[in-house]
Amino acid sequence: MLDRVLGLASAASFLVGSLAGPAEPHARVDLTFADPAIVESSGLVVGDGLFVIVNDSGDRGRVFVVDRSGETVGTTSWAAEPEDVEALAPAGPGSVWVGDIGDNGASRDSIEVLRVPYGRGDRTVEPPTYTLVYPDGAHDAETLLAQPRTGQLFVVTKNLFGGTLYAAPRRLSTDRPNRLRAVADSLAFVTDGAFLPDGRHYLLRDYGAAAVYTFPGHDRVASWRLPSQQQGEGIAVAPDGSVHISTEGQFSDVLRLDLPAEVERVLQPPPEPPATPAASPPVAGPGPGADAGGDDPWWPWLLGGAAAAGFVALIARLLTRHGAAA
Repeated sequence: MLDRVLGLASAASFLVGSLAGPAEPHARVDLTFADPAIVESSGLVVGDGLFVIVNDSGDRGRVFVVDRSGETVGTTSWAAEPEDVEALAPAGPGSVWVGDIGDNGASRDSIEVLRVPYGRGDRTVEPPTYTLVYPDGAHDAETLLAQPRTGQLFVVTKNLFGGTLYAAPRRLSTDRPNRLRAVADSLAFVTDGAFLPDGRHYLLRDYGAAAVYTFPGHDRVASWRLPSQQQGEGIAVAPDGSVHISTEGQFSDVLRLDLPAEVERVLQPPPEPPATPAASPPVAGPGPGADAGGDDPWWPWLLGGAAAAGFVALIARLLTRHGAAA
């Protein structure tokens, strides 16, 4: 039954993307998973020339590290059994956030995120785990975003009537539950999302289409149809800004997208404001003796000086006579 619902949702979102957005962008195969253990690729992060993958619910606690050949070159495992891992987000060089946030029955009291290191080779770790709590009851979610400038996490819920983007506290605590805060509406069947490196936009995808939102305004400014996939799940933006998408299914492909021109335009940085001309230094006014040509003439200064000297001489003469008469 669930597969039929997902199939209908995929078809509906594909149709909406076809009608409402630009034409399907060109895409090429980045790699094909060679590892038979990658059967339900859900979350996707691209960094350091590597692709970090997590399986959907049902797998144990682990992430896969795949290179461009499609071969698994590393795994990171942890002992705790996850409830329903659905998403990944970048957590700085060599680390990812793992989102144990799935809840098909909307019955969980809380969800969890774990900060997990990755790289070549196999390792077992005890990652720090953070509990998140919704302010308005349980929700199903498959999308975890990390703002690249601040590191703040966002969870996007998945709902038939529209999802909601929730913000986590900027500083997470391992000692107590971290309360989420609803900040914006989103697409209905969101399966993954990612911030662009500049932090001014983020992408959300469903089974057949994707959309661009501004940050921190959360305005939807573009949407477009995605290439048809078996069950499109993941989307990631590499540090160089390239966009990659993945799908569930064993030996499935990761595609690299060329974004439509309409989408590229809205992602351009704002134009630089025009430079303000530097103020000219003040020019000293002309002094006595300046010649004509718009400046004050010199002769008033000469006449004024002579008149003042004559007045002083007259006063002195009168005073002298007055003193002699006395």
